[in-house]
Amino acid sequence: MRSIILTAILSVICTPLLALDQKTDSRSAIKKELAKPVVRGGIVFKSYCAMCHGERGDGLARAAKLHGVTNLAIKPNSQKYYDKIIRKGGAAVGRSEFMPLWEEELSEEQINDVVSYLMVVGDAMYRGEVVFKTNCILCHGLKGNGKGRASVLYDPPPADLTHSDKNDQYKRMIITYGGEAMGRSPAMPIWGEELSKQEIEDVITYISTLLVKD
Repeated sequence: MRSIILTAILSVICTPLLALDQKTDSRSAIKKELAKPVVRGGIVFKSYCAMCHGERGDGLARAAKLHGVTNLAIKPNSQKYYDKIIRKGGAAVGRSEFMPLWEEELSEEQINDVVSYLMVVGDAMYRGEVVFKTNCILCHGLKGNGKGRASVLYDPPPADLTHSDKNDQYKRMIITYGGEAMGRSPAMPIWGEELSKQEIEDVITYISTLLVKD
């Protein structure tokens, strides 16, 4: 009798936990599935769209003032909407005619990828992932564990970011001014000369997600 009761109790306790684990695994799988299109789409966005729409898609950009009072902030919308406005331009969806039609310049893959990126452009973590995977993985590795393809060329090796004990201010300084300025390896570049302040803040946000809890 006791064993039956114990089994019932364990079932009540474990079933929700199992469901939670499955939900977490599902989210991880979705993120992994989206990773490549989002990163590729981020590259397209930075090359073609950020000058008008801003790095965060908030309309705060260098070329925004050329469009007068037009609000160039990218508002949350459906993939279908983003796909149409990118392919056919602003006039096709009742928006500004200054938004060009890109289907004659971008490939099918580029359009699909930038649509994926637009779904998450307001998320600093995803923006930071684009920065990290297009600038940092050669040395720090895809997982941030310091085992990138070029890591064997350096002594000391690149930092293992998955076990970093540095705070955000330290990371901000070493990314901006380089390793040598912080008494670390001179092989760590001065990224402040190439990345914007927003990109640096975004990549710091992404790096925080790489930490492994021992």
